[in-house]
Amino acid sequence: MVSDKNRILIMTAVSAEKDAVLRGLHANQTIDVLVAGVGPVAAAANTAKVLATSKYRLVISTGIGGGFSGRAEVGTLVVADEIVAADLGVETLEGFSSFDELGFGSTKVQVDLSLVNRVTGALHEAKLPVSTGPIITVSTATGTAVSAAERSGRVPGVAAEAMEGYGVALAAHIHGVPALEIRAISNQVGPRDKNAWRIKEALDVLEKAFSVLEELL
Repeated sequence: MVSDKNRILIMTAVSAEKDAVLRGLHANQTIDVLVAGVGPVAAAANTAKVLATSKYRLVISTGIGGGFSGRAEVGTLVVADEIVAADLGVETLEGFSSFDELGFGSTKVQVDLSLVNRVTGALHEAKLPVSTGPIITVSTATGTAVSAAERSGRVPGVAAEAMEGYGVALAAHIHGVPALEIRAISNQVGPRDKNAWRIKEALDVLEKAFSVLEELL
């Protein structure tokens, strides 16, 4: 892997996501696509490991994820305008308190909105279904309607949920590199019904997205 400050690093959770991105990029030699592992800890550690020895101008966390009903439907794309660690905090008798509220640090990584707009504009122009909104990172995937409602209320306007974005983005932030998160929606957030998941369709739209973004990035 050649170190070059003009390169882009893309981190996925699993190999199937990596393969979909690579198909879309058509072997672009200026973009490195690596597997970060599942969950925010593995994602942060493996991204930080790469960034400690190689220079990049942008880091992207991508793959499939869950969409919140009414904000991101199955088969669509979401580009994060904010990356949020939704379950980083404590439970109290009064409810959940985030690290922000406790004064322990920030649970949010801001993204470059001009880049978000360019990316979503290119995807719209290519007739791909895309929306923007906060994407939350969780250590435990949502599995009930109650927890979906709680997390939706915790992060106003949340569009999607995954398990790696905040870890990747935080590692990038520590190294002074801008971060972006893009998710292809394979299922709705809430009760886990694997029969309703559309993983192949999500991977297909992920491939199409990076085919479009190859030139833009």
